[in-house]
Amino acid sequence: MAENDQQAFLEEYLEKGKHLVEDLQQKLGRKPTCSVITFGCQMNARDSEKLRGVLLAMGYEDLGENEEADFVVYNTCTVRDNANQRVYGRLGGLQGYKKKNPHMRIALCGCMMQEEEVIEKIKKSYRFVDLIFGTHNLYTFPRLVCDMLESDRMIVSIWKEEKGIIEDLPVSRKYPFKSGVNIMFGCNNFCSYCIVPYVRGRERSRDAKDIIREIETLSAGGVKEVMLLGQNVNSYGNDLQGGLSFPQLLQEVEKVEGIERIRFMSSHPKDLSDELIDVMANSSKICRHMHLAMQSGSTRILEKMNRRYTKEQYLGLVKKLRDRIPDIAITTDIIVGFPGEELSDVQETIDAVKTAAFDNAFTFIYSIRSNTPAAAMEQVPEEIKKKHFDMVLAAVQETARSMADRFTGRTMDVLAEQVNEQDSSLLTGRLSNNTTVHFPGDPSLIGQILPVKLTECKGFYYLGERV
Repeated sequence: MAENDQQAFLEEYLEKGKHLVEDLQQKLGRKPTCSVITFGCQMNARDSEKLRGVLLAMGYEDLGENEEADFVVYNTCTVRDNANQRVYGRLGGLQGYKKKNPHMRIALCGCMMQEEEVIEKIKKSYRFVDLIFGTHNLYTFPRLVCDMLESDRMIVSIWKEEKGIIEDLPVSRKYPFKSGVNIMFGCNNFCSYCIVPYVRGRERSRDAKDIIREIETLSAGGVKEVMLLGQNVNSYGNDLQGGLSFPQLLQEVEKVEGIERIRFMSSHPKDLSDELIDVMANSSKICRHMHLAMQSGSTRILEKMNRRYTKEQYLGLVKKLRDRIPDIAITTDIIVGFPGEELSDVQETIDAVKTAAFDNAFTFIYSIRSNTPAAAMEQVPEEIKKKHFDMVLAAVQETARSMADRFTGRTMDVLAEQVNEQDSSLLTGRLSNNTTVHFPGDPSLIGQILPVKLTECKGFYYLGERV
């Protein structure tokens, strides 16, 4: 879709949506309310900001995560089966709210909706859902909302593949001082356990000029921190003729005045270059945090996972990062119980955890995802999975504790993000390395980057005091 046609499309349906919401407001005798509830990753969270932005532009009032709203949108995840089960469980409660409110509408979108068996199950068992759409046509949401408001039937709009990248959807951000920025969509890696390439499509990089333009606009609006988002940001630009590489893009983002912090995720180890490590080491803006998914410490299992690196190669990357950036925090993902995994493989993973000395690790029991190669492999019994998971988790916790307090006593910059949820006399913020810090402060300081002395480590967070 050409840029002018795209803008006209958005404006046409946003304007039509305003009139339909005004009609609904007259029926209700009050402003209609909406709630966009996010399941899953940072990419989903960013998509939800766009969905919320569209609804606010049409005239809905945002109720936050409140399932009694007049229009509830579930933006779903399907990385693990329990994510699907959470959605099904929550849908049961929504049916009760809808019986009480005949004007209530329910929409489902996101990765889970790209699975054919999910759509069939919803059509059969959750017929009270009004709108279903997927990951490839999020930009058509304004039109879909209009169609939904004019219809009494379930609307299903699932595209099998993407049709380019659409810019300039309205956005409603959670924080005025930080924002996610999509730099690419999709994934080409086809890890044998993962459904993401099937539901998010192939890699598509945004044009660097569009990314920089968006970040410049965010900066002009007061944003100090941006997080560059992609399924594998390290492969940014591979699909663009003569485009920038990811390290080169980072250097362009650094030039944007007003941006003080740059984060990014996710990174695939196979594409982590020396150039990227050098750019990070020489930057005063790029945050000292790398989330680098290991998934397993066994080379044999990594090969079955189609991860395309060995245990030794992964640990070599960790060593390079720590040598070049001594204060970096490295976090990871680990899957336990992958098909064919034996005790010796688990011991390899535990050895890798101890060698890498992760600051934190998100550890999961392998979950079968239908239509992936791993689903057809011989599965590990559940009781063995659980036993091995407990062993790996204990190692993760031990190494994380040993890394946790290494900054105690130092004064470091903290971005104040919100009033502490348990104690209103405290603010909660984050260090460059993504560690949480709680410290006394007034809400007027939220959004500022402040020097804070880290006085006490409490495991995965610090207590501090302003300097």
